[in-house]
Amino acid sequence: MNKIYHLSTCNTCSRIINELQLPEDFTLQDIKTEPITEAQLEAMRNLTDSYESLFSKRARLYKELGLKDKTLTDDDYKNYILEHYTFLKRPVLIVDEQIFIGNAKKTVEAAKAALHG
Repeated sequence: MNKIYHLSTCNTCSRIINELQLPEDFTLQDIKTEPITEAQLEAMRNLTDSYESLFSKRARLYKELGLKDKTLTDDDYKNYILEHYTFLKRPVLIVDEQIFIGNAKKTVEAAKAALHG
């Protein structure tokens, strides 16, 4: 499966999508207009080490809800991501059985290598 979970209103996501030059067979899912399902989130989780690695601690709601002062379990991270799209660290790119999470330069470069290797 080749897919990218992104936010169309996010300039960083748009820049990365352009930079990656995605092949035609890629599926783009705007998580604001087409929310991720529990099955999709579990599939992402199976490619990484925890729900926490998929969770964005930069989200405004993270601070507003005082989550940084709480001890969250992996199930908490999962539930927050399912509850509101802003908690998914973006973009999430799946190339075959590899997952690339977030917008760090190193992550984007690794995704490029996997795509165009």
